[in-house]
Amino acid sequence: MPRFSVIVPAYKVQAYLPECLESVLTQSCPDLELIAVDDRSPDACGTIIDEYAARDARVRPVHLPENQGLGGARNAGMAQARGDYLVFLDGDDTLTPDALRAVADRVKETGEPDVLVYDYAQTFWTGRAERDKLASQLTEQGPAPFRLEDRPGLLRVLMVAWNKAYRREFVEEHGLAFPPGYYEDTPWTYPALMAAGSIATLDRVCVHYRQRRRGSILGTTSRRHFDIFDQYDRVFAFVDARPELAHWRPLLFRRMVDHFSTVFTRRERLPRGTRGEFLRNARAHCRRYRVEGTPVRWRTRLRHALVHHGLHRTYRAVQLAMWARRRTVKAGVKAARGLRSALLQLHYRVQLRLPLRADRAVFAAYWNRGHGCNPGALEQAFRSHAPHIRTAWIARPEHQHTIPPGPRRLRPGTLAYWTALARSKYLVNNVNFDRRLRKRPGQVFVQTQHGTPLKHMGLDLQDRPAAAADLDFEELLRGVDKWDYLLSANRHTTLTWERVYPGGYTTLEYGYPRNDVFQQATSADVTRIRASLGIPEGSVVLLYAPTHRDYRRTQRPALDLDRIVRRLGPRFVILARAHYWHGGPLGTGPRVIDVSAHPNVESLCLASDALVTDYSSIMFDYANLDRPIVVHTEDWDAYDAARGTYFDLRSGPPGAVARTEDELIDIFADGHWCGSRSAQLRAAFRERFCRYDDGRAAERVVRHVVLGEPAGLPEFVPLSERHPVPSAASGLGQPPLATVPQPSGHLPVTDGR
Repeated sequence: MPRFSVIVPAYKVQAYLPECLESVLTQSCPDLELIAVDDRSPDACGTIIDEYAARDARVRPVHLPENQGLGGARNAGMAQARGDYLVFLDGDDTLTPDALRAVADRVKETGEPDVLVYDYAQTFWTGRAERDKLASQLTEQGPAPFRLEDRPGLLRVLMVAWNKAYRREFVEEHGLAFPPGYYEDTPWTYPALMAAGSIATLDRVCVHYRQRRRGSILGTTSRRHFDIFDQYDRVFAFVDARPELAHWRPLLFRRMVDHFSTVFTRRERLPRGTRGEFLRNARAHCRRYRVEGTPVRWRTRLRHALVHHGLHRTYRAVQLAMWARRRTVKAGVKAARGLRSALLQLHYRVQLRLPLRADRAVFAAYWNRGHGCNPGALEQAFRSHAPHIRTAWIARPEHQHTIPPGPRRLRPGTLAYWTALARSKYLVNNVNFDRRLRKRPGQVFVQTQHGTPLKHMGLDLQDRPAAAADLDFEELLRGVDKWDYLLSANRHTTLTWERVYPGGYTTLEYGYPRNDVFQQATSADVTRIRASLGIPEGSVVLLYAPTHRDYRRTQRPALDLDRIVRRLGPRFVILARAHYWHGGPLGTGPRVIDVSAHPNVESLCLASDALVTDYSSIMFDYANLDRPIVVHTEDWDAYDAARGTYFDLRSGPPGAVARTEDELIDIFADGHWCGSRSAQLRAAFRERFCRYDDGRAAERVVRHVVLGEPAGLPEFVPLSERHPVPSAASGLGQPPLATVPQPSGHLPVTDGR
């Protein structure tokens, strides 16, 4: 019998669940069972739970056949519990290190109390942590254990289930269970504390209560907030059935009225048209449970009076006054803008009042740099699979030439630009549009992103000042709030995006549209692209695409490409592509072709026979071609320290790894770049990151988002059945390449690199 049964319900928390489970399994008190309840979650929660169960015998997975809600999931976990004490933890929260050890020590010290109350800290998306302001109620001074009558101030502490440990036999003796509906903690915590024969406190933060930016389920608009009335009916029924608890009725009454007024004053909770009904119900409950002579603090008398008398119009008048004040302030700020901007915005607002054009879609990529990436592939897919949609592409004047025939061309900041943003039903971008965009009802924003994350992104940059620079996180997340769909190429990307870009969007794990071409291109396409780039026939072409260094003031080339091609011999040609944040040639020799300005990186990938990169996300896309990849990691430690990475690329690379320039030369000179060990590494890498890039990602997105056919999407083609177009070079790894002259100072390299 374990000491603790930690019950974790999971529903739509896949981005946070691994951290939650790890916080339990890494506790210094290992005497526990972790009961993880998949509440029929539509995301990967069930799979994540099963993966942890396969690795650790202490994890006991429970899969519910139907969604039960938080209360039902907890009850299902309790039915399986065998521990001395029950501990509840929500799937997006975490236990602090050594928390269970501290709980175990305090429980033993205080003689096995029925309930132990411990502290928590709210952790915000900004990285700030804030301990509960009522932590003073948890002082360990004085006699322990005690009864609630001795320390009634505990009822002021947040009334939730997860900041307490409960003796399992006590719970079973009193038949405590969670009811259905919202506010399910209310009829659990009050009865548990009032019925407990012994209570103890632990003055220690044991839980990090995650404050998700979009708030909890209680912050959503729904009639289910009316469940609060049934929950307090259950609390008073529990008290009425136990005459010895009757003295708690006055206090419960005050807490009930406070709770009703809190729900009422939160504008986001009650649906429009139900606020008067809510107050009428609150008034009825006040009359039903009122205890004559119940004192009310002067600071809350007005609020209690409004609830008692159901003064809905008074509340409404106050709220309207506050709304009018906010509107006035905003109008004053807007009035300060320049004349041209003001006129454009006036035009935009006029357009916002005109009907949406359901047959229009507007696209952009990389801050209006030109046609390409995932939006470019989707724009073509719109024209192929939804030809009734008229497309437009936004690009700055210097990039207008990249737009192919078909879409209408738009320039940022023009009348046509603002008209398109206001009236097009579909908005597609791999970054955010203009921050002044007001996404109106009926518009659909597809955020495609532009790579699989190796480096830290989004909110994870808050503690990386060198990488974040002047990034405005609040503005970033205001943009996230406009997304309806977010594209992902693999589960790693899905879990990362949902955590670092928290929002209410739907993730489409369909693959990246820009990679479709790798499965659709032909050998004739490869030949044509190589000819357009001036690549001599029979050449072995290396595409070199490094990423940006946040820790460097100037972006000097990490490799001497001219030296590399001289050492490797006349058959090798390097296509050098600088990161889009900075241009400039990476080499000047006759066999180093600068392709930094080339509008289509996918064409460069098709033209090459191998990729040389460092930490660029291009490696995840290139792996879909199943061609060799060599990673140069000379400054990994500095890069990781400045930017932060999600995994150590050196321990799970897509191919051979070179720590220095000479090692890179050796890898190609010895043929290890296309050897069997490199192929094995690439296969494992593809299995992890390329499952969904089967050539039909764009079609899936269009069928789901535009045509409304999510149930009839094409099945994913297994990796073993895909046949991406081969590279133009023949005989990779055979004698023609093995006879490359060895450079001086040759370093021995094994195929097990």
